[in-house]
Amino acid sequence: MSATTEATRYTNFVNGRESKGREAATFESVNPTTGKLFGQFIESSAGDIDDAVKAAQVAFEGPWRALSPTRRGRLLMRWGDLIAENAERIATMETEQNGKLIAEMRLQARIVQDWLYYFGGLADKVEGRVVPLDRTSVLNYTTSEPLGVVGVIVPWNSPTFLTIMTVAPALAAGNTVVIKPSEVTSASAIELARLAEQAGLPHGVVNVVTGGRLAGEALVDHPGVAKISFTGSDMAGRAIAAKAGSHLKSISLELGGKSANIVFDDADIDQVEAGVLAGIFAAAGQTCIAGSRAFFQAGIYDRLVARLIERAEKIRIGDPLKAETQMGPVATAAQLAKDERMVAQAVEQGAKILTGGKRRSPAGLEGGFFYAPTILEGAKPNDFIMQNEVFGPVLCVTPFKTEDEVVALANATPFGLAAGVWTSDIRRGHTMARRLQAGTVWLNCYRAMAFNSPFGGYKNSGIGRLNGAEAIHEFLQTKSVWCELSRDVQDPFVLKA
Repeated sequence: MSATTEATRYTNFVNGRESKGREAATFESVNPTTGKLFGQFIESSAGDIDDAVKAAQVAFEGPWRALSPTRRGRLLMRWGDLIAENAERIATMETEQNGKLIAEMRLQARIVQDWLYYFGGLADKVEGRVVPLDRTSVLNYTTSEPLGVVGVIVPWNSPTFLTIMTVAPALAAGNTVVIKPSEVTSASAIELARLAEQAGLPHGVVNVVTGGRLAGEALVDHPGVAKISFTGSDMAGRAIAAKAGSHLKSISLELGGKSANIVFDDADIDQVEAGVLAGIFAAAGQTCIAGSRAFFQAGIYDRLVARLIERAEKIRIGDPLKAETQMGPVATAAQLAKDERMVAQAVEQGAKILTGGKRRSPAGLEGGFFYAPTILEGAKPNDFIMQNEVFGPVLCVTPFKTEDEVVALANATPFGLAAGVWTSDIRRGHTMARRLQAGTVWLNCYRAMAFNSPFGGYKNSGIGRLNGAEAIHEFLQTKSVWCELSRDVQDPFVLKA
């Protein structure tokens, strides 16, 4: 199916084949660059979810478990090869659905090969241990075993990348998955499942069901799902955690952020300028790690703000499929309205717009969802925009004087996903890293990530970790095995002399 054909109809992918769904309900996704229809998808019912979970259960108990961990790992690597080979097509699908730059989507579709190679290699490194006991006649050892069927609920901003970040460790651990992609970007998940089938993964190991909130709730509620992994907003994460908790179901949550980008007077201003701009505008702010709160020490504040305004006003906004474009649209009409609403509220609360703060209409793309790169000054620490995620190209800048002051400001949100610190003082950098309440701290860089480095949040930014060896343990459970080696009769009702 062509990703560029209007009104293309997509199906679910269950048990190794396309599935049209039990009911006729569908929903549409829109190309945010043009405002025109992208395609139609199945609004999955509880019955459709049940079909997918049952297929995953059969695969988990049968062909997937029958494979050795080494063989499972090799299949994941082959899947990674196929995704990389089809990266251009997948990237185009995603850009046409979420409006992010083709270069970023292309990179993400290519580098997930590294994730699948890494976790494919870890598949046969899952080991137990022997527990030393006081009784030498007893052997006690542990094994690490998969959970079963994992429900994976994925957002729209980096669909392939975030899907593989979760699915790779889940499958490497020996689980099977049912993926529920965002309604905004459902096409690429279906393509990933088709490629998994081509790679030789058994039927039912990777399943995709499309739909909105009702489909997601049915997946969370299904008794055959052992764990839910969700990436998205903190509000949705709370709702999923509450539902999963009612079933005593394991969860991993990668939620929102309100990350601080902190610049000290001694920082390299050229590096800082590029890092702050990339941290908020490179993806139109549509990333959970966006450095949306920037704190600049007083001695560098005016000069740096002036440079950022000048650069922000030169950012080329337009068609994200074109190489010359530097920032595309936001993903949905609802997100565009949210950007406008939050900036207007910030102004009402005393903030000043230094640049941007309005919609943009590039020539020929008047129906698109474009918002200008926006910089606000004067927002107070407790203002709504300083405490809540915008998920758009909106930066709040604030001056500070001392290290203690900026640590208090940076930590004064319910989130703790990431933070950046820019300084030439190595002692200060590492001290700040210890004091900041964030799961990732970047020193003199921003938005760096790797398959072998753990990623996740503090506070309301999530539960659990993705990436790195830590991630595979999120999808395992430990069993303790006891074995009496002696032939002595251990009878508690026989008195011993």
